[in-house]
Amino acid sequence: MDADNMSDLHEEGRNAINAPMLPTGTDIHPEDTLMEENAERIMLDPTSRENLKFKDLLKVLIDWINSELEEDRIIVKDLEEDCYDGQVLQKLFEELSGRKLNVAEVTQSEIGQKQKLQTVLEAVNELLRPHGWTIEWSVDSIHSKNLVAIVYLLVALAMHFQAPIRLPEHVSVQVVVIKKREGILQTALVTKELTSTTEMMMGRFERDAFDTLLDHAPDKLNVVKTSLITFVNKHLNKLNLEVTELESQFADGVYLILLMGLLEDYFVPLYNFFLTPESFEQKVHNVAFAFELMQDGGLKKPKARPEDVVNLNLKSTLRVLYNLFTNYKNSD
Repeated sequence: MDADNMSDLHEEGRNAINAPMLPTGTDIHPEDTLMEENAERIMLDPTSRENLKFKDLLKVLIDWINSELEEDRIIVKDLEEDCYDGQVLQKLFEELSGRKLNVAEVTQSEIGQKQKLQTVLEAVNELLRPHGWTIEWSVDSIHSKNLVAIVYLLVALAMHFQAPIRLPEHVSVQVVVIKKREGILQTALVTKELTSTTEMMMGRFERDAFDTLLDHAPDKLNVVKTSLITFVNKHLNKLNLEVTELESQFADGVYLILLMGLLEDYFVPLYNFFLTPESFEQKVHNVAFAFELMQDGGLKKPKARPEDVVNLNLKSTLRVLYNLFTNYKNSD
């Protein structure tokens, strides 16, 4: 046996001895044996990577980033490969916060990337820490493509900025923690909770006027509803349509689309939406299309999900209609 093969065999033997608790399919890198004393490395357990709820969370986050960065022509396909160098995180933070960061635009070198990440994460931490967030990410963990750290960061940003998305509840993953103690690698499986319940996650948000209204002044809710019904009917009456119930009559998106056409004075071609939607998906398509028309008209993206409007969530429907009311209440 030549020296190289003998060295490889020793390496394998050392890994086998040092990592008795490691889950099947987890790679111990040769450089792990060269870790400094008391250093540690954290990586996602391969079985957690295949967890359907975790995959769903990744998809929701990717779709959200792509929606936010559409105007920058940035398309994210893989969080590990697309977020580690700081470019996407910089653009996302700037878009969400409305604040420009003083960083180089494109950085190819590792030092430049880490400097950019340092600036971005300092701004993020400065924003989140006063609100009680535990900082579960670092320059090194993000740059080394640690998916759990990247997801923790994105979930925190989505929740802080009240992203109009619904994060899957109770998503937990297992991570492998590799530590070096007295020259020996020790491994352990640790469970990390990435999301909790929607209610708890929403609890971090600043409550808006509708939360207060529904919780503390339900008597005034009817006044608001009446004002909104008067406003929408003033326009829908031009098409001989009338709304009597806000909760249900906007749930399929048709009236929202027609209302936007009336408010902006254009005809919406019937092939763009389902005039008589039958499935949940068709209704969501309609409401999402209405949201696009609102943004085309210069309105901010609604702080509601199309699915919530379709599901007769009163608060979401009120938010969307109130947004229209405040922007178009003086239009004929």
